[in-house]
Amino acid sequence: MPTSANQFINQLLRRADLVFTFGLFATVLLLIIPVPPFLIDVLLALNIGMSLLVLLAIIYVKDAPEFSGFPTVLLTLTLFRLALNISSTRQILSSGYAGDIIASFGHMVIGGNYIVGAVVFIILVVINFVVITKGAGRIAEVSARFTLDAMPGKQMAIDAELNAGIIDEASAKARRLYIQKEADFYGAMDGASKFVRGDAIAGILITLINVVGGFAIGVFQMDLSLTESLQKFTVLSIGDGLVTQIPALIISIGAGLLVTRSSENSNLGTQVFGQIFKYPRALAIASAMLAVFGLLPGMPFLPFAVLAVISGFLSQTLKPAEDPALALATGADASALGKQKAGGKQGQGKPGDAAAGTANTIDEVRKLVDVDVFAIEIGHGLLNLANAKTGGDLLTRVTGVRKNLARERGIIVPPISVRDNLELDANDYRFLIRGKSIARGQIMPTRLLAMNVSASKTVLRGVPTKEPVFKLDATWIDEVDKKNAELSGYTVVDAASVMITHLAETLKTNAHLLLGRQEVQSQLDYVKQSQPALIAELLPDLVSIGIIQRVLQNLLRENLAIGNLPIILEGIADFAGTTKNPDDLSELVRKRLGIYFVPEYEYRAGYIKALTMDPRFEQWLNTKIQRSATDIGLAVDAASGRHLIEELSRKSADLVQKGLPAVLIVSAETRLALRRFLEPSFPRLAVLAYSELPGATEIENAGIITLPDNLAAALNQGNQPLKVAA
Repeated sequence: MPTSANQFINQLLRRADLVFTFGLFATVLLLIIPVPPFLIDVLLALNIGMSLLVLLAIIYVKDAPEFSGFPTVLLTLTLFRLALNISSTRQILSSGYAGDIIASFGHMVIGGNYIVGAVVFIILVVINFVVITKGAGRIAEVSARFTLDAMPGKQMAIDAELNAGIIDEASAKARRLYIQKEADFYGAMDGASKFVRGDAIAGILITLINVVGGFAIGVFQMDLSLTESLQKFTVLSIGDGLVTQIPALIISIGAGLLVTRSSENSNLGTQVFGQIFKYPRALAIASAMLAVFGLLPGMPFLPFAVLAVISGFLSQTLKPAEDPALALATGADASALGKQKAGGKQGQGKPGDAAAGTANTIDEVRKLVDVDVFAIEIGHGLLNLANAKTGGDLLTRVTGVRKNLARERGIIVPPISVRDNLELDANDYRFLIRGKSIARGQIMPTRLLAMNVSASKTVLRGVPTKEPVFKLDATWIDEVDKKNAELSGYTVVDAASVMITHLAETLKTNAHLLLGRQEVQSQLDYVKQSQPALIAELLPDLVSIGIIQRVLQNLLRENLAIGNLPIILEGIADFAGTTKNPDDLSELVRKRLGIYFVPEYEYRAGYIKALTMDPRFEQWLNTKIQRSATDIGLAVDAASGRHLIEELSRKSADLVQKGLPAVLIVSAETRLALRRFLEPSFPRLAVLAYSELPGATEIENAGIITLPDNLAAALNQGNQPLKVAA
């Protein structure tokens, strides 16, 4: 039987939407269809029961917004009470009987005396309308106003903690949702309290109508005397008013409790009694005062004496916390004393307190030496960009950059700290990796940046500058000149977008510096969930985490995504038996990844336009490769190196002007050493190996890097045959 009941209840809860809809529809029917007295009794009992249930639920709610549905419940129960009032009024006026509950309230609660009943009813209405409902409504109104005013500051604090790494994105999202939920709750409570006040007024009017209408019906239709008619219908009307006003009062008390309680992780009873009985000294003083009252002339001694004894007993037995002054002396001061007397006695302080204080001090000192992995420092003139209250969205956009980098490059960027630096000029900013400044720029927050991307001849009014990422000619213009700039072929962006674009490019360029061993371990743990055999094969027998980190850093250093981590790890596992050198492993892994990253450089499907090298020059470069256990590079003379850089600069510029990526294709043997040599001068140049190209990709030669004249003459004199390296 209990199992069947549980199944029925579960089925009912799954269809709660239908139950709620049916309940509202039935409430509307109460306004129209006459209801027999026995059903009115059932519905009145349900009304009282629901009111008590709501009150008890409020006592156990730990935080007001946790009961976010209360405003809707309040409105629904108010409508239900009004519908019951109309149904009971219809029965009272038509038959002089509206069920046993109303009759019991009319005779038992008020003793059948309509004068007493009227006084009690008026008192209940005044308590509900003037005291409880008005107070709860005012608190809800003020809370809603304060909550809405505090929302920008709270959201900014959340963004700051997220960027500082204090909380993660899931916690930030949950806290933002709670703030929104809190604002919605108090706003809804402000409006819902007006329904309760209206319900109190409606109760008064309905009761007066019942009294007057019932008196007339009793005299003119039921042939009752004036006294009998007044007695009968006044008692029933007041009983009807009381039976609906008492649940209304219970709900109003619940609303007042809900909006007046503080946000603590405990139910209302624990919170209130825990705070009342928290101070034993207050109980002792109250016991003495009660005893004095009991000794006053004319006062009953016994009630005060009993209360005084109980208070005194509680003051001696309930000691959850020491006196605040004593707690301060043996708590915080004890820790300080312990630091001064390390190695000796702790005086009156507790050793545990002193140890805790020392541990806290160590943690604080440790925080001082912690360095953010990545940080943004801004001048005081740019603070509004990070202030959500003034419309600044810098923190939100920084989070967006981190998400984009994770999506595009497969690296989880650690939380980025955003802080002001008074040493910077007002409109300056800089990016730091582990405390080292790697890039900086200057923006004008009140202006727009117009970039001359189409070589326009139009000269704009404003402050000439260089775009910080691609070093394009640009001008800081006013908002009124934006349309003219766009019509002249300029691309116009706001100041925050300039900084964010600079940030994104800086993170991409330096992504390999952000990838530490702990981040690698986290990614390996994630892969292990779906491919445990792969990780078991790799670690710890084949390679270490450090080798995997170096391989991933090599890939990121050349702007290759590591999102296909299982494929990369499989490549490392396949070749780790041949070599443990991270540079060699990363070159072998690149061959497997070629089908994924080479299409990014194709100007149309299957075709890549790239520069190549004179075979003799490339073979000569192979003889200049120098390897060590930790690095690889080229050792060429100054004249040859200058010629190589000048040739590449001129011919790669032609590709860039045509809107194509700058790509140089060489042999696998030359690729890495040449890339390391060219990296300082051409950070955006893609150096690919022939072996990395997919079989279907065709090369369209955009230019050949020729052999220097002095080297060509020397090679011709020596008559040395040169072969292209495989």
